[in-house]
Amino acid sequence: MNLENYWYKKHPLALLLAPLGWLYCLATVLRRKAFLGGVLPMHQFPVPVIVVGNITVGGTGKTPLVVWLVEQLRSAGYKPGVVSRGYGGKAHSWPQQVRADSDPAMVGDEPVLLAQRCGCPVAVAPARSSAVRALIEHGGCDAIVSDDGLQHYAMGRVMELAVIDGMRRLGNGRCLPAGPLREPRRRLRDVDFVVCNGLAGRMEYAMKLTGEIACDLNDEQRTCTLQSLRGQSVHAVAGIGNPGRFFSYLRGFGIRVVEHDFPDHHDFTAADLRFEPDLPVLMTEKDAVKCRRLEVKNSWVVPVSARLDERLAPRILALLQERIDAGRMSSAASIDTTER
Repeated sequence: MNLENYWYKKHPLALLLAPLGWLYCLATVLRRKAFLGGVLPMHQFPVPVIVVGNITVGGTGKTPLVVWLVEQLRSAGYKPGVVSRGYGGKAHSWPQQVRADSDPAMVGDEPVLLAQRCGCPVAVAPARSSAVRALIEHGGCDAIVSDDGLQHYAMGRVMELAVIDGMRRLGNGRCLPAGPLREPRRRLRDVDFVVCNGLAGRMEYAMKLTGEIACDLNDEQRTCTLQSLRGQSVHAVAGIGNPGRFFSYLRGFGIRVVEHDFPDHHDFTAADLRFEPDLPVLMTEKDAVKCRRLEVKNSWVVPVSARLDERLAPRILALLQERIDAGRMSSAASIDTTER
């Protein structure tokens, strides 16, 4: 039974599971308090760490936001790096450096995509703190962006951005397993910025994903516009957290979509991409990272970029500088007290 089918609509099953959701919610609150109160250790770093995460299960658009944030930091003079968990990676040791040509089976699909799109040092580890230290020591980074990790409280941070899906929002508002929430909805009050992938609500910043070009899976120089596919039928493949968003995006160009949704982080085979009738196959960048090695024909990648509320970048950079300065003052005061 796929519980996610019931999280985004009213269903009696959510009521039956509500007591488990309350227990889960209580456990997450107590766990966070334990880290913030010093009962459990939280690693601190000499450079600022910015977390881009969410409080719901499934995809919300974090990866494009991470790419955008790296670009803003670089433009402001920082040398950013990115850390991620490396979900699904089968490497035998951690942390792992990720390059644009790394094997996604070893380090995960999203980190390889980030290495390709960000052009900055990327490191992965289940314990993100070790990946942060690796980037500081070996990557020369003076600012770190964490792709996901909002609930990874062992990793200290100076700023948090939470991303929500503008269409699905917070579902039924219940915690796992009764609903899609990893933490209670009031957790959003404590993050620094809430970014909405879609139509933003009060105290939120709107994000729109844009991309009008499809690139040949085996030859990135060969492209076509999505507009040129208007009225045509295609097979659309998505092994991401929210496949429906990708399918809806294609339909927005007037494309007739034959949907093929796979589990998030699916390890594709060539057989997965053979469909009848023989039509063009369109896929996300995240899926393309794993599918290029399969050398299937007539397959196309749809890259997207994040377009953010123009107020957000200057506010992030101003708050970041403010907190860096506050950290320096705190360190100086500590040294002064020690000397006395």
